[in-house]
Amino acid sequence: MNESLDHSDLPLPEFDHLPLGHLPARIAPLSADQVQQLLAYEREHGDRLPVIVVLEHRLEALRDGAEPSGSVATDFAEVSNPGASSTVTPQTTNAPKINPPSHGDPTNPAR
Repeated sequence: MNESLDHSDLPLPEFDHLPLGHLPARIAPLSADQVQQLLAYEREHGDRLPVIVVLEHRLEALRDGAEPSGSVATDFAEVSNPGASSTVTPQTTNAPKINPPSHGDPTNPAR
């Protein structure tokens, strides 16, 4: 195995950008050698403890007899940017008007 791994050498596309919750399913198709390669890369580059724990548990399972399952996804759906500006404005929303709280407002009696 290489001492210094490059992102392009990884067996899992977009490894650096996977949400932690998706990682177990995405590494399921990988062999022990491939998981070990990801683990070495992670320790060298990101060194994120939660990611290392997931990779170590999968590596242990594979060494204990678990079999790789599924296939590595290579096509990804576009993900919208949650920080992007929205087209919803007060003029475009059809939401009902919100009444102010009844306490302290004599024109809005409590129900």
